Amino acid sequence: MNIVQIFGSRGLFFIEEVGAFSILLMRILKSLPLFVKNMRLTLEQMLMMGVASLPLVLFTSVFTGAVSAVQAAYQFQNYVPMRYLGTAVGKAVIIELGPVLTGLVVAGRVSSAIAAELGTMKVTEQIDALETMALDPVRFLAVPRYIAGFLMLPILTIFSDFVALMGGLVVSMLFIDITAYTFLNGVKLFFELSDVFIGLLKACVFGQIIAVVGCYHGFKTVGGAEGVGLSTTRAVVYASVLILISDYIVASIFFG
Repeated sequence: MNIVQIFGSRGLFFIEEVGAFSILLMRILKSLPLFVKNMRLTLEQMLMMGVASLPLVLFTSVFTGAVSAVQAAYQFQNYVPMRYLGTAVGKAVIIELGPVLTGLVVAGRVSSAIAAELGTMKVTEQIDALETMALDPVRFLAVPRYIAGFLMLPILTIFSDFVALMGGLVVSMLFIDITAYTFLNGVKLFFELSDVFIGLLKACVFGQIIAVVGCYHGFKTVGGAEGVGLSTTRAVVYASVLILISDYIVASIFFG
């Protein structure tokens, strides 16, 4: 097999994946108006994606803010006054680190769980049973997860931003010898509400990616237990990569 055939086959595979993913997304969007009939399922998914993920997100956020403060202080040394430390940490956390790291952490936890759950249902023919009873699997399985991801990621990001800033504040006070007033005044100095909205917009996009990628790989699972494991791995990898790509696209649109 020559290089043209290799790239040709991979190109076709990529086009097939994008097409199938787009079709699933369109089916989800088409079924969104019917979500009120599945409110209980949606609330259950919001609990699983949001509330259950909160401890892990908060634990990660503390150290995100702490390392941001340490790195900023190191780079500011002898170049930038330390009164701007809070500005650097606040901007980095609100615009970038908060939504992106929250998305990656939740992707590792939630995308894998969705793919494993739906993949198990697929290989045990439970999804086929739904179709046999004239019940749309996308409406009952994918739409509640999509809405939960869309709503809960911004909420998790708000908690993440706050805890990360508090982590940066504590580290600044204990190890960098900066008062709380100086740090918080730096945060307020160049604070813009638009930065918060852009960070939350990123979180909304990431939440949709996490849910759709998990559902996509769950629905296409084949091959028993081995296939479920493979779908779980692919869901985490694809979701993480798409989060980083979409982060660049959103940043280019608003800051480019």
